[in-house]
Formats: sequence, C-alpha cells, structure tokens
Amino acid sequence: MKGIRRRGKSSKKAVRESISMGMLAVPGIVLLLIFNYAPMFGIVIAFKNYKPLKGIWGSAWNGLDNFKFFFSSADAVRTIRNTILYNFSWMILGTITAVTLALMFYSLKNAKALKLYNTVILFPRFLSAVVVAFLAEVFLHSRYGLLNQMLEALGKGRTDWYTQIGVWPLILTIVYIWGHVGVTSVIYYSSLMSLDEGLLEAARLDGANKIKQIWHVMLPHLLPIIIIQNILSIGKLFTGDFGLFYQVPKNTGVLYPVTDIINTYTYRALQAGDLARGAAIGLFQSAAGFLTVVLANAVVKKISPENCLF
Repeated sequence: MKGIRRRGKSSKKAVRESISMGMLAVPGIVLLLIFNYAPMFGIVIAFKNYKPLKGIWGSAWNGLDNFKFFFSSADAVRTIRNTILYNFSWMILGTITAVTLALMFYSLKNAKALKLYNTVILFPRFLSAVVVAFLAEVFLHSRYGLLNQMLEALGKGRTDWYTQIGVWPLILTIVYIWGHVGVTSVIYYSSLMSLDEGLLEAARLDGANKIKQIWHVMLPHLLPIIIIQNILSIGKLFTGDFGLFYQVPKNTGVLYPVTDIINTYTYRALQAGDLARGAAIGLFQSAAGFLTVVLANAVVKKISPENCLF
C-alpha cells in the first residue's frame, strides 16, 4: 500500500511539473495562433478579384485566374528558377561551411578564443538587411567602393558592380554565407559537444588520423542533425531572404535576371496594388514548401527511418 501511495504521489507531482512546464509554451502558442493561423482565412483572396472597397467577402470569385496570370507570365520561369537554384546551392554550401566551422570549433581548446570566434560569426545574423546592404555598398560603390579602390591601385579601371549581372550570384552567395552560417555552425558544434570522447580515443588507438576521426566518428555523429536541418531547409526551397535579394542589389532592374526571386516579384505586385495575385503567389509558395518537406522526409524515412523528421 505504501508503494502504491508513493507512486500515486510521484505521478501527481510529475503531472504538476508537466503543467507548469507546459504553461511556459502558452505565450508562444497564443502568438502562433494569432499571427499565423487566425489570418489564414485570407487565402480566399487568391481566388478572388479582390477590390479593397468591397472587402474580402464582397469581391467576386475568379477561380484560378490569379495563378494563371503568374504561371503564364515570362517572370514565372525566371523567379522560380532563381529561387530554387539559390536555395539549393546555398543549402549545400551552407551545410559544408557550417560543419567545417563546427569541427574547427570542436578542435579549439582555448575557451576565450572560442567565445570570440563564436561571437564574430554570430554577429552578422543580428544585422538588418539595410545595414548589410550598406556594408555591401561600402565595397561595391562605383566611386568610393573599397573594391574599386583596390582595382585602381592595381592599375585597373573602376567597375559599376550594380550593372554587372555575371558577378551577382557570387556576391549574393558570399553575403548569404557570411550572414547565415554562424547560427547553423553553433547548432552543429552543440551536437558535437555530446560526442563521447571515448570513441575518438578508441579511433586514435586504432591508428586513425584526424581526417579519419572526422570521417568515421564526428560526421556520423552529426548526420541526424544535418538531415533534419536540410529537411527543414528544403521546406524553404520556394521562398527566399527578401531583404538580401531586394536591399543588397538595391532593386536594380538590370540585375533582375539573377536577383529576382518569388518574394521580390510578389512585393512588386503588392506595391502595384495587386493583392490577389500576391496572395496567389504566396499560397503557391506555402503549398510547394509543404509538399517538398513531406517528400524529402518520405525519402529519408525510406532510406534511414531513424533519421527522419516525422
């Protein structure tokens, strides 16, 4: 009887602790419901000839005309291609760079240096797109840019980088990696901190050098979190960093072939007052992102069930 009473008390205590911990999530859940789920009824705008004076329910239905307008335009191929190619290439480059940084941090034994390097790589993530665009202009300005000053010092002429289409995929990639890789590398580094040092010691005793230790011990340890991170990244394959693509190239029309993505195209549609077509494009992005996550997870579940997201 005493054992039963003790178990009853412990279970009640566990329930109370679970409730108190669950209460911490209530503010986040409320904000999610208010700002993410409550406005979802607005997707009906995508299927209407929306007139602000008539309101959402007073505007006439027009079926899939808003979707047809986007997919039949010449801009659809360009924006979808740019969005997918940038995100896919950055997903690969970002993973390689973040894992490399995490491995370097793990090998670093100086605690003060580690804190300094972590701060340096995390700092760009807290800068707004406007500040990042200003820093990019410091390097790329046609008259006062540091890059042009360096070229001039080498005896070469100045270049107006904001009209050079060919260099912008590289510029955007550098800016993206500089601004985003820090957070991901810290996630991988945190995962490495749970690695059993005995595995590395056993590998060293078996004659494994540093490269083999990384390949056979560290990377397999990171593989589950790498897969989860990339499944989540695949969900953003049809969306992009609006600030990066709009602010950094300064919305220059001549650069649209390589800097225009679905998000910037939607923004220009909203600026023109075309809310219905903007909503249709946004709905397409959300649906495509959901499907890519489900498909990517299904593939991972088929190959390696223990590493799938759900």
